[in-house]
Amino acid sequence: MQELAYGAGGLAVAVARGYGDPQPLVETVRAAGVRGRELGAAPPGRPVAGVRVLDLTRVIAGPVATRTLGLLGADVLRIDTPGLPEADDAYADTGFGKRSAVLDLARAGDRAVFEDLLARADVVVTGYRPGALERHGLGAQDLLERRPGLVVAELCAWGRRAPQPWAGRRGFDSLVQAGYGIAAAYAGPDGTPGVLPAQALDHGTGYLVAAGVMRALAGGGGSGLRFSLAGTASWLVRGLAGARAEDAGSAGSAGASEYSAEPWLREARSGYGVLRHAASPFGEWAAGPSRWGTDRAVWLPR
Repeated sequence: MQELAYGAGGLAVAVARGYGDPQPLVETVRAAGVRGRELGAAPPGRPVAGVRVLDLTRVIAGPVATRTLGLLGADVLRIDTPGLPEADDAYADTGFGKRSAVLDLARAGDRAVFEDLLARADVVVTGYRPGALERHGLGAQDLLERRPGLVVAELCAWGRRAPQPWAGRRGFDSLVQAGYGIAAAYAGPDGTPGVLPAQALDHGTGYLVAAGVMRALAGGGGSGLRFSLAGTASWLVRGLAGARAEDAGSAGSAGASEYSAEPWLREARSGYGVLRHAASPFGEWAAGPSRWGTDRAVWLPR
């Protein structure tokens, strides 16, 4: 059934009873002998102040990574194609700490603007399936050959070591949970597949990407980094000793009625009006997001 769904242009994954193929948590490819922008002295709580991050990501995991870098001081500019708009709810959540512009790379003028942005970027974060950006000459190897001092972080669903044809397929958190046995481990008494109590693969991978980018910058840049939701899932089901699904489930239900989110909620003005949002563990945003695609495609002065 999953192959029929993919063949028809949909997304589906059979719920696995065992763990999926092992995937690395992170892969690193370093451009030998070339250094890029390094982290220097920065204001407290803003270790990546002055770093320019070109954000080519969508939905949750990649935007969480770049949102985090923005909170920590980076100038983050997200670029999208006009033919693939982001849902307002999604961008209202992940658009903090960045600006958002639209460019059509099929148009010569927009492509020239993009190339100028790329020429002055310190970091590029991508969140498309393998092969999607390579068609435009924007794969990690292409970018590192053109700008060897860059930090390029690539994020996908299934990982580049996944068996074909899975490596090049689209996917999202819940599908990867199904494919890596997490949905089966959290199944209900009647066998209905379950789910983690949050989009943990998305958010966990996003924070991991941000940490990897900062580590690469601290080392002098010039690195290609690869992450995947499947890599995070593989680590969760294999690398965390003693983490039992039934224990987590009972812990989540015990005292659930006593939990209150109120202490962790904040309000911020934004392009979508006043937003009530969860506080970041790393600090406070100065303001909420602008509306998707409404900012100028320019870097801020350093």
